[in-house]
Amino acid sequence: MSLKAKVEAIIYATEEPVTLDQLASLLRDEVLAELRAEENARLALNEIISDGPAPAESDELADDTAFEDAPAPPEAAQTAPAEAPPVAESAPLSEKDQKAEAKEELKLIKAQLSGIIDELVAEYASAERGMEIRQIAGGYRMATKPEHHDVVVNFAKSLKPPVRLSLQALETLAVIAYKQPVTVPEISEIRGVDTSGVIATLLDRKLVTTAGRKQVIGRPILYRTTKEFLLRFGLNDVSELPSMEEFEKLGDPQADMFAAGAEKAESSAENPLEASGADEPEPVTEAVPESSSASPLTGDSTMPADGTYATEAEPGRSPEKS
Repeated sequence: MSLKAKVEAIIYATEEPVTLDQLASLLRDEVLAELRAEENARLALNEIISDGPAPAESDELADDTAFEDAPAPPEAAQTAPAEAPPVAESAPLSEKDQKAEAKEELKLIKAQLSGIIDELVAEYASAERGMEIRQIAGGYRMATKPEHHDVVVNFAKSLKPPVRLSLQALETLAVIAYKQPVTVPEISEIRGVDTSGVIATLLDRKLVTTAGRKQVIGRPILYRTTKEFLLRFGLNDVSELPSMEEFEKLGDPQADMFAAGAEKAESSAENPLEASGADEPEPVTEAVPESSSASPLTGDSTMPADGTYATEAEPGRSPEKS
C-alpha cells in the first residue's frame, strides 16, 4: 500500500479530525522511506545527466590503441598498493544538535504529508466524488458533500434502528453463535445463570431462532443464529467468527468461559437424563435477575446451591454458623 493510500485510509476511518502531528507520528517510517527513495532517484538522474552521452565506437577504439602504445609503468609503481585516504571519524552529535536534527526531520515529514493531503483534497473536490476532505478544528476529516445532504438524510431515515444489547444478552448470543444449535439448559450451564429471559429478548430482536428439538428426554428446543445476526455483525457466515485460539492469544477472559462451558455441555450431552432434568426437577423458586449475579463470566451467583434464598434469623435465635 502506498503512503498516499494509507493517509486516505486514516482520514476515512477516523471519527475525530486527525491532525498533521498524528499522521506524522503514525507514518514516520513510511514517509522517511519515501523521502530516501526520492533522494536516491534524484541522485541517480543527476549522475546520468553529468556523465553525458556514451562515447562513439571510433573514440573507444582510439582510446584502446592509445592505451596499448603507452609505456608500461615501472615495477615499483605496479606493486605499490594505493594508500586509502584517512577516514575522519564523525564526532557524536550534541543534545542540541540532535534536537535540531529531529526538528528538521519532523518538518520534512510534515511537508511531505501536507503535499499528499493537498493532492487528496484536490481529487475529492471533483464533481464525480460524493465525499470531500475538510479541515476541521486543526485536523482533517472525510464527510459527505453539502449538495448530497437530502439524499443522505433520507437514506438514514430508512435504516433500521441500532440494536442495543446488554452484557448478559451479548454473552448468551456469543454462546449460541459458537455452540449452535444449542439448548437453554446448555447455555445456562455455560454461563452459570438462568438465560430464559435473555433468550426471549434475542428472539424478539430476530438475532436467534429455533432450530427444532434435541432428541433427548424432554426434547428441549434448539436455538441458532439468524441472517439478521450476520447482517448486524457484518459476517458472511458463522465460520468467519474468531476462533477460540485467537481469543486465547488476545487474553480474552470469555474464552476460558466458553472453553469450560463446552466441556460441561459435552458431559451433559453424554447423560441426557441429567441434561434435561427429567429425573429430579429443579426446585421452584423466584428467578434470580441476571444483574444480581456477582460474576456472570465465572458463574458465581448470590443464590445458594440448594436453590433457596437465605432468610433473616428468627427473633431470639442466633443464625447458624456456616
